[in-house]
Amino acid sequence: MSRPSGDAAPGARLIDGRGLADRIVAEVRAGVEDGRRRTGSVPGLAVVLVGGNPASHIYVEAKLRKAREAGIDTFEHRFDDIDEAGLLRLIERLNRDRRVSGILVQLPLPPHVDRRRVLSAVSPDKDADGFHPENQGRLFTDAPGVVPCTPRGCLDLIRREVPSLEGLDAAVVGASSIVGRPMAALLLNQGCTVSVGHKASRDLPALTRRADVLVVAAGQPGLVRRDWVKPGAVVVDVGISRVTDPVLGSRIVGDVAFDEVREVAGAITPVPGGVGPMTVAMLMANTLDLFLGAAGERGAAALLCQG
Repeated sequence: MSRPSGDAAPGARLIDGRGLADRIVAEVRAGVEDGRRRTGSVPGLAVVLVGGNPASHIYVEAKLRKAREAGIDTFEHRFDDIDEAGLLRLIERLNRDRRVSGILVQLPLPPHVDRRRVLSAVSPDKDADGFHPENQGRLFTDAPGVVPCTPRGCLDLIRREVPSLEGLDAAVVGASSIVGRPMAALLLNQGCTVSVGHKASRDLPALTRRADVLVVAAGQPGLVRRDWVKPGAVVVDVGISRVTDPVLGSRIVGDVAFDEVREVAGAITPVPGGVGPMTVAMLMANTLDLFLGAAGERGAAALLCQG
């Protein structure tokens, strides 16, 4: 598929994020083994988790499990609670630790900890999540830097469907600094005409109906309906929420009304099984690239550039 056709589809193609993520992790593992043979060491990922947020613990376990699968050493730092000064001291130690290639601070942090200060304390050269202001600035100026995992994974999924994005209309629903804003920058860097919708936008459906590529990261289950989507568009659903239905019971859903939108879109990511696995896979690839960059080599996955 070279570009969205604009014609209604009888049933959108499912974009298999889980299958692609598995292939990326296998490639990372091969890169780790090659690096071990040439340097005598392997990448190390340090994960910092503060508090008892159940979802955060689940996410961290998934990331650690995938890192070990990829052959990456892991260093866990879990705290029921810690003050900001103590957390900053830990990050400074990790910045100096030569075994650590990448540092991930699991969000959200407790209210008494300044998230921006903590993320800014991570060395840009060990910023596995791509959240440091220097790396964010590099992304927005289309310069080499660490790309945030979720937007990078979304772009990879999109480019499997549309290899050349230049000249296409793209819309991003959601303007967070973690997904929405960097996603818009990535699409702009690919030559798209990009619109960003958010909670203050006056007419979101009008914005999304023009999009050949639609990325939804609003955190609102079922927000995007069938009549919001251009026929044939590529739709990437970043949202993930647990809802309870009187008939279907408890289930995981995205920000897109999947059954409706699937009837008109050209391709669509499922929830779960779409963006989530790609986020974890890109964390592994970023960690490998940071390791290779520290060794003076270029990462095989080339994730230190925008593509």
